[in-house]
Amino acid sequence: MAGPIITCVPDLFFLAKIRETAKALGVTIVANDVGRSPAAVAESRPQAVIVDLNSCGSSALDWIRALKSDPGTHPIPIVGFVSHVQNELITAAREAGCDTILARSAFTQQLPSLLKSLANPEARVNP
Repeated sequence: MAGPIITCVPDLFFLAKIRETAKALGVTIVANDVGRSPAAVAESRPQAVIVDLNSCGSSALDWIRALKSDPGTHPIPIVGFVSHVQNELITAAREAGCDTILARSAFTQQLPSLLKSLANPEARVNP
């Protein structure tokens, strides 16, 4: 069985939308916060990590750096979403190691295909 997709999405309404879409696709979502250590993330063997870069703040960037610098979590794809006007945050997230960064509207629009892709590593295509 494939591991879950870990989410750091504090907005409960948006998290519910992600969970609802995931459930319809048969994808397991596990809510998380940015305080979880790379070792704890690695233990759950996630297929990917999704981070709301706006809501999780600067601690998300530190968390992404920690995940990408740890050998156990480095290969895990990290997808961040952000308001499209926050160019500095987009650049900082990319520098921290976020693999894919989408505008919140694009993330919402692509959510079903993104979750399918992240849940199935053999068929993964970078969005």
